[in-house]
Amino acid sequence: MGDADEPWREFFGFEAPYDQQADAIGAAIEAGDSDGFLAMEGPCGTGKTMAALTAGAHLVRNTDSYERVLVVTPVKQQLEQFVADLRTMNAGLDDPLDGVALVGKRDLCPYEREDKFPDDAGVHERCEDLRESTAGLVEGDDGGEFDGQDARDLTELPAAETPDEPWWDPAAGRALARSARADASQTLSQTPLRTAGTDAPYVPHQPTAPEDMADGDPPLMCPFEADWYGRDKGSPVGFETGQHNVVTSADVLPAGVDHGTCPHRVQQVLLDHAEVVVGNYNHLFDPQTRGLTDHLIDDSTFVVVDEAHRLEERVRDLLSDRLGRHTLTRARNDCRTLLTRANQSRENRQQVTDHLASHDCSLDAVEAMVGFLDDVLEWLDDRVARYLAAEGFDPDRPGSLPERDHEIPLRDPESEQPDALTQWAEQHGHTGDAWRSLAATGTAVQAILDDDGDRSAVAGPVGVTLQRWWERDHATYFREVELEHVPKESGRAGAAWAESYTPALVMFNCMPARALRETLSEVGGGVLMSATLEPLDVFREVAGLDRLAAGAGDSDPRPVVERRYDLRFPESNRASFLVDATPFTAHNRGDPEPGTDNPTRDEYRYVLRTVARQPGNVLVCMPNYREAAWAAAYLSDGVVEKDVLVDESSSNAATDDLKATFFAGDGKVLVTSTRGTLTEGVDYDGAKLGACLVVGVPLVNVGSPRIRAVRRAYADAFGDDHAFEYALTVPAVRRARQAIGRVIRGPEEVGVRVFAGGRYVEDARHSVFEYLGPGERAEFTTLTPSFLGSQLDAFRSESD
Repeated sequence: MGDADEPWREFFGFEAPYDQQADAIGAAIEAGDSDGFLAMEGPCGTGKTMAALTAGAHLVRNTDSYERVLVVTPVKQQLEQFVADLRTMNAGLDDPLDGVALVGKRDLCPYEREDKFPDDAGVHERCEDLRESTAGLVEGDDGGEFDGQDARDLTELPAAETPDEPWWDPAAGRALARSARADASQTLSQTPLRTAGTDAPYVPHQPTAPEDMADGDPPLMCPFEADWYGRDKGSPVGFETGQHNVVTSADVLPAGVDHGTCPHRVQQVLLDHAEVVVGNYNHLFDPQTRGLTDHLIDDSTFVVVDEAHRLEERVRDLLSDRLGRHTLTRARNDCRTLLTRANQSRENRQQVTDHLASHDCSLDAVEAMVGFLDDVLEWLDDRVARYLAAEGFDPDRPGSLPERDHEIPLRDPESEQPDALTQWAEQHGHTGDAWRSLAATGTAVQAILDDDGDRSAVAGPVGVTLQRWWERDHATYFREVELEHVPKESGRAGAAWAESYTPALVMFNCMPARALRETLSEVGGGVLMSATLEPLDVFREVAGLDRLAAGAGDSDPRPVVERRYDLRFPESNRASFLVDATPFTAHNRGDPEPGTDNPTRDEYRYVLRTVARQPGNVLVCMPNYREAAWAAAYLSDGVVEKDVLVDESSSNAATDDLKATFFAGDGKVLVTSTRGTLTEGVDYDGAKLGACLVVGVPLVNVGSPRIRAVRRAYADAFGDDHAFEYALTVPAVRRARQAIGRVIRGPEEVGVRVFAGGRYVEDARHSVFEYLGPGERAEFTTLTPSFLGSQLDAFRSESD
């Protein structure tokens, strides 16, 4: 059967697939049909995005196995590419697939967008408070009075599930929303709330409920939420609002605001009806964010995990917990607030006691939590002060403290043992029972304070996290104190160092493989893909795919299919070199200070200027930002007749400005860290980039306590022989390969790719050559620095 006759062909959005693309679609369908997974490496030009969507569309529409496709990617540009390709696919279909791209509350809440919330209130906490108060105002189990409107006439999409006897009264929701309309105000000229270029029908401030709809003092409420109840939890916005039936925040936000319905609730309804959902890693792997998508994570979902080479790093961060000192203090004050209220009168004490009893909690438990948190805060302050003193700094002189972050390990990173906080707590009477009670106590305190609406409480999640601190093992999770350098005008009383640092307790996840395997086991099948997954055998191990294939635990084996594709653009359009220079290691190169001069740096100065002098834009990628600053300083000193731009760790806006400057006008040199944001997820197509140089292997700081703990965890899981390779070397080489992949983005483009450093050379000591892709190993030519210039000149002469 030819490609044109394949049943998936009706969904393919372009005239005809590339050979690699057709093979990838077939492999993905094969994996999905057998409840398995495809692990695929394909460079730019493979057509991975359309291939994955085509396979998913076929499985949803032409089989009974799947109801939806869930795409997750950590890169915004890739999310936009999936949306664009889905729209291209839908443009050729009589019955397009309904799709939605997900964003968070912060991007969709009109009040948050227009700074209508108090400064001390986070959007999630404030939103939940308003939702809860609004729900109480629309409650009505008798159906309420008929107001002449039927919610079914007010929706394009109904709620996915509605109970036979809803607890809410749609008419009450509509009445509550009407009470906040700008034209219902006594001041008829009041300007309505406006966001995303659209006027909402409501007043510009957070309204309170009408007195006749509230018991006691009228609470703040959300008219957008009330309107959603007024539509029986349906949406006035359908998929036809989006281009080719694919709805994004650019559609949801103005349409929801115009109708007066919560845009986040609109997105939620669309999500429940969508056949293709496009989100980020949080929507699949983050326990906090999965509340929105959890009901979709089942065997009727086909997942597409994009940029899968970043899985370990990103999921490790998502599964780690952090408790800042300020948050711990707020949790203690939550408990104190409740105790103060109880001590105001006998009546208050009885009332608080009864409320706590309804949560199986007591005043004694709350007092114990206050004492526990007081002790932890005192211990934390003392630990920070002792650490700074031990490092040779004076904690009482904030002006003398170093302007950088610090890690304070709470156990030996290379041995599995209880951390210092846990040991201290046990020695001071805070036993396991005390730790295990914190989640229930904190949750009870928070529930009571939330009911009153007097403060935005945090005692619940703090208690849950502290209970985890006690219960989680000490191999998978590494505990430490994180000191973030955040200068302030003044610190806390008695803690001068707090003018410079903000401390936090951190539980860092060292080994995400089990969590990855458990999440993937919940779905029906899927594709995990990237331009840089090699070595695929390593990826299968660290992502938990091998255990899935073997049927770990009581599970049935899940097949894993592999595919790897080479760059399909003409090889004659690119020069690809491995420069056999002295390895650019910290030991060989020394510190990147202005006065540092040695043969290694001299060697790389030659490589830098040789590549930087190539025509057009040149991207230079150094192992870290300090080395990037050194390289930029050298090149800027009259070495090249181009503008030299230097990237540093900065805001997204600053990075976007830097990219715009780089792309505009004549050729320039942009120097960055290989581990930075400019080496992945940025499309340097067309004339935007003519050459890319990667200097050295971009390993993270291997001496960091956190990284040493990761190595120990990987040694326990995969053996001592593989620990450094799996945890550090392979991810570093994938970063380098991602950077090199920024050049040559189309069949007509001409460019230069250079890996500089002896470790990239085959058979070298500590060589990483085997971690390159098969096509790269075959194509890249090894040469010494002295031959680089002549070879580049020859390539340019031939390509001209």
